[in-house]
Amino acid sequence: MFITPGTLAFKAYGKDRATEQFSCNYGLNENYRHDIMRGNLSTVGEDSDGNARIVELVSHPFFVATLFLPQLSSGPGNPHPVIVAFLKAALAFHALRANKYELPNKAL
Repeated sequence: MFITPGTLAFKAYGKDRATEQFSCNYGLNENYRHDIMRGNLSTVGEDSDGNARIVELVSHPFFVATLFLPQLSSGPGNPHPVIVAFLKAALAFHALRANKYELPNKAL
C-alpha cells in the first residue's frame, strides 16, 4: 500500500509504504470516488491498483478510516501504528480539554 506523505497515516507509519491484510467485503465505489473526495475527505492510502485503502477527513484532528483491521496485526507489546496514533490523538485531546476546563488553584 502506498501512503501519502504529510498525512496522519504517514505520520503513524513513519513511511510511505506498508503491507496490510485486506479481507473485508466493502470498499469505495470507484465510480463515485471523485465526487466523494470533492469535500474534506481525502484518499491517503492506495493499493497497487490505485484503490482507496485509507481515507482521512482533512478538517478533523484525527479521522482516519481504513479498509483493513489494524487490530488484527496488533499484539501485546507490538500495537499497530494506526492504533498508537489514535491513542496519542485521544490523549492529546483529553489533555487539551482538561487544561481548558481546569479550575485555577486559587479557586480550590
